[in-house]
Amino acid sequence: MSQQDGAPDHISGLNVSGLYVNPAGQRRGAFQEACAGLFGQLRVADSAQQAAALLAREPAGLLVLDLERFELGLDLAALGELVAARGGAAVFVLCPFTTARWLPSLMAFGPIDYAIGPLDAPALRAALAQRLARGFTPPAPPAPRESELGVLLAVRSASQRALEESDDSLRFAERLCEALASWPGVIHAAMFHLRDGDLHLEAEQGVPTLHLAPLLLRGDTLLHSPLRHAFPGLLAAASGEFILLDALDKAGEPELAARLRGHGAQMVVGLPIPAQGPGAPRGSLCLLFGQARSFSQAELEAFEDLARLAAFGLRMAEMGRENEALLGKVTHLATTDALTGVANRRHGEALLEQEIKRARRYRLPLALIGFDIDRFSNINDTYGHPVGDVALRTVADTAKALLRSSDVLVRSGGEEFLVIAPHTSAIDGLKMAEKLRAAIGQAEIPGCDHVTVSLGVAQLGETESGDSLAVRVNAALARAKRAGRNCVELAMQ
Repeated sequence: MSQQDGAPDHISGLNVSGLYVNPAGQRRGAFQEACAGLFGQLRVADSAQQAAALLAREPAGLLVLDLERFELGLDLAALGELVAARGGAAVFVLCPFTTARWLPSLMAFGPIDYAIGPLDAPALRAALAQRLARGFTPPAPPAPRESELGVLLAVRSASQRALEESDDSLRFAERLCEALASWPGVIHAAMFHLRDGDLHLEAEQGVPTLHLAPLLLRGDTLLHSPLRHAFPGLLAAASGEFILLDALDKAGEPELAARLRGHGAQMVVGLPIPAQGPGAPRGSLCLLFGQARSFSQAELEAFEDLARLAAFGLRMAEMGRENEALLGKVTHLATTDALTGVANRRHGEALLEQEIKRARRYRLPLALIGFDIDRFSNINDTYGHPVGDVALRTVADTAKALLRSSDVLVRSGGEEFLVIAPHTSAIDGLKMAEKLRAAIGQAEIPGCDHVTVSLGVAQLGETESGDSLAVRVNAALARAKRAGRNCVELAMQ
């Protein structure tokens, strides 16, 4: 794997002096044992500072940076300065597949070649020998730079169009995976989304026979997949690292590697979708390639851009859901009586007008029942307002339990309620009112005696307005009060 330009061409084979950099003594010793024979002279250093001092005394032809045991946040600046001030040396980077985020960061300091680890001794020697055999004459680019940028621009544009669906996270994921599948060499693209406490396969596009969830031995609980340490899509979502698995066997799961190869995959890239601020990633993008290949700095930076775009799309979808939930809460507060949980007076008036229009249109009966609690002020005076509140809630709950799903209970005043009863005639309304009267009279109210209610019932007239209907119901309710309370009266036409 390489990204190389402008290196001297007089270095080859055993004429090359090498400098290997790694902080672990055991790895330095293993490298010397495996690869010293490939160099005319091989020196080792345990840090960027020591390597810079060695290069200042005597230049090297090939600088080998083994990133195992280095920390990106701590060591990038020093290693980047070493790459920038290489003193004419070519740079060959050994990068673990689990920390590929190093590559674009180091490429920003200068051209490098790279190989993805882990590599055993024979593989390491072969990779290094192949690099030395190529010499240091800059290779001809595989395609004009304009072509590469054109491809990247097309993928970016298709990905940005996916944002048109960002009000729906599932549809956005599908559109984004379609765009990613157009990347040259990609045979399958997937998005994993961290939500509801676990990682979910939100969408995938590409090979029709390839379904990642069963291949990963899990359905919707992917964070607990036994392959979460080996599959780049899961590993990127869990670790927040850019994962570049250029040879499937390097993950240490031969069965998984065989299954992926069976679907035509040879290389897998996992891109963490960054969170907003600190915290675990939102998930990951996963790209399966039909063949292993190297990436330029522009392509690696495009990966990061696409991951940020995915984060933006998911955040927009989350904001849409949050706005809907907030609107629902605001609507609930504006239309619901806080004490009893039933419709408040203002909302009840609007619902009554809607039902009147529906009854007129379809020529259906509509009944309105009004009731209030008898001598409610005595409850507040005798037992206190908290007990009065309990009585109101008990009456409302008892009434709601009896009503049909199409009926609407409204708290229209202090102890006054209305029932809007669609598809209900005056006779049926009387029966319903009698059931309410009996049930409320038997309801147990903590802290006080039983309560009774008086009720008035009216059926909507052919040309009657909502106000007129309410006036007739109130008149019937007043007659029930005068008749001794705890009874039902039918309104007069």
